[in-house]
Amino acid sequence: MGVAIAGLTSDARVLSTYMRGEAMKSHMLFARPLPVQRIAAQLGDKAQVNTQRYGRRPYGVGLLIAGYDEAGPHLFEVAPSGNFFDYFAMSIGARSQSAKTYLENHFEEFPDAPLDALVVHGLRALRDTLPQDKELSAANCSVGIVGKDVKWNVVEGDALQRYLDVMNAEAPAPAAADDAAPDDAAPMDTDA
Repeated sequence: MGVAIAGLTSDARVLSTYMRGEAMKSHMLFARPLPVQRIAAQLGDKAQVNTQRYGRRPYGVGLLIAGYDEAGPHLFEVAPSGNFFDYFAMSIGARSQSAKTYLENHFEEFPDAPLDALVVHGLRALRDTLPQDKELSAANCSVGIVGKDVKWNVVEGDALQRYLDVMNAEAPAPAAADDAAPDDAAPMDTDA
C-alpha cells in the first residue's frame, strides 16, 4: 500500500503514521494485511471528526491511497472533509484537472494494459499538469507501483528514464482528428 499527498506535509505525516499503526494492529490481531477499503474508511472517519469538534481544524491534506488486497487493486482518494472515493484512475493537487481529463479519456484501456503501458499513461497524465516551461524528467518525477504479487515499490532515476523514453518516442494521440469536419462543408451548413 502506498500514499500520495497534496497539501500540508505535517498533516500527511500524522495520517500516514495512523495508517501504519492500523496496518500493524491488523497484522498483530488478525494475522492478515489491512484491506485498502477499510483503511480509507478509517482515514475518512478520522478526518471527518475534526470537522465536527470545536477547537479542532480539518486536516489540510488530500490523500491518494493505492493498494492491492484480496478484493483486487484499489485507488482511493481521501479528502480533508472525510469523504473517500474508489477510482480506476485519479489525480490530486494543484493543476490536476488536466491529468484527470487525460485519465477519464483513457481509463477504458487500463484493465487490459500491461504494466509498462500503465506507467506511460500515468506519466502522460502527469506531463499534462506541468507548466509550459517545464519538462517531465527522471529528476522531477517518481512512480509508485503495486499489484498482485508486487509489493509497493518506487521507480526513480535510470529505471524511470526507460518509461520516459517510451513516452517521448510515441507521438501523442491527436485529440480531434476523428471529429474533424469535411473540407467541403461550411461551418453553418445543416441538413434541414
